[in-house]
Amino acid sequence: MLDKTLKEIHEALINKQVTSEDLVKEALAKSYEIKEKYNAFVTILDDAKGRTVTDDLVSGIPFGVKDNYSTKDVLSTGSSNTLNNYVPFYTATVVQNLFNKGAIMVNKTAMDEFGMGGTGTTCHTGPVLNPWDKTRMCAGSSAGSACAVASGVYPYALGSDTGDSIRKPAAFCGIVGYKPTYGMLSRYGLFPFASSLDHCGVLTRCVEDAAIIVDAMKGQDENDMTSWDSSNIHLEKHLNDNVQGKKLFYIKEIADLENYPNASVELKEHLQNFHDTLNKFKTLGVEIEGVSINQELLNAIASVYVIISCAEATSNMSNLTGIIFGPRGNNPKVMDMIKEHRTLGFSPLIKRRFVIGSYVLQKENQERYFKNAQRVRRLIVDKIEELFQKYDGLILPVSSGPAKHFDQDDDCIDENTSVLEEHLQIGNFGGFPSITIPSGFINDLPVGINITGARYHDELVLNLASKLESLMPYKGQIAKEVTK
Repeated sequence: MLDKTLKEIHEALINKQVTSEDLVKEALAKSYEIKEKYNAFVTILDDAKGRTVTDDLVSGIPFGVKDNYSTKDVLSTGSSNTLNNYVPFYTATVVQNLFNKGAIMVNKTAMDEFGMGGTGTTCHTGPVLNPWDKTRMCAGSSAGSACAVASGVYPYALGSDTGDSIRKPAAFCGIVGYKPTYGMLSRYGLFPFASSLDHCGVLTRCVEDAAIIVDAMKGQDENDMTSWDSSNIHLEKHLNDNVQGKKLFYIKEIADLENYPNASVELKEHLQNFHDTLNKFKTLGVEIEGVSINQELLNAIASVYVIISCAEATSNMSNLTGIIFGPRGNNPKVMDMIKEHRTLGFSPLIKRRFVIGSYVLQKENQERYFKNAQRVRRLIVDKIEELFQKYDGLILPVSSGPAKHFDQDDDCIDENTSVLEEHLQIGNFGGFPSITIPSGFINDLPVGINITGARYHDELVLNLASKLESLMPYKGQIAKEVTK
């Protein structure tokens, strides 16, 4: 039953074809199966119980929560050894909003440590395997959520997105990943990574479910000064609006094959899939044009992201000392205790990022690195906003192909495809609403396409995504492991 859409499950509940308790039992059984096969979870809640079914579409239905959301009385580790015994005393606002509508949390999903990775391999519980091919990554950091939803454990799971951490795992797992406009969803209770880039969001198997869930979670929150009143935005209501005459653009330097003289077979097929998908979209009367953007500006995306995100992470995570929370060492000297906690607790990737963040924030380096990165971020956002004055959205392929093998280090930047791999960070730089949907298969593995729009235009972005989704046969698909 949990491989169906929210509306289908809700209808079955209303008609007494299944009970909420039945769904919980099914979700828990699948959770253990998927944990064994793909290592997607940190915690499974054996004491989860069915709830009363109401008119709310999420009521009585199980879901998963990424392990960097605070959940009262439930272990919340951020997939880090530094918090391997941390049990919060409060629940994140967006999670509580779902609880208030009768939703049932059944597990906490594994992730790259504190969201600071794009592979799903730095979880303190071990790497998350891709449910389509266990030799490949799910991408990250919302790897466990993407794996679980793609595997049919439940219809949706929460994720967070600081650079592409919802949208790229969604593409690699053949599902939908949606990051709303910055501030539509409260970040209160989300472990902060890079506060100016962090977004809450959701992973589902169809655009409609993503709209339903964000409609249920959104709202201004007095505990998050960056949240805003979105009561006049109704995502589900506008999914079927007419898109004829809407105008989209793609960036030629990113999506045209002629810019990749040494393109791999997978990259060629992926870009062909992208342009084929655009042609399908045009049949609905959508206009799509290629535009050029200064290559130097595009090349700066990855560096700007690394500098700003590492700087903000270094500041945000300075409280992880082993004194306030987390396992405390036995060293009698406080500074030595803190040093031991951070040295032994963090993975090498996290420590490298803290070193970068500390370096660019040093007084003698701030102007050259951190402040320059902020200026270039502004230039990138200004350019995209200029294009949004003429176009209704930006459409691009997600990454350079399907999921990477584990022996391919996704955190090392390939200069040939850097911009293609990193362009989703534009959505975080500007706080733009952005959604990834499945667009096809390469070597029996899913690939995705992304639509990003102007801030506060979430209704239009999901409307476009829903219409495009209707032209393709991938809505609601469940991962089928490839045997080779």
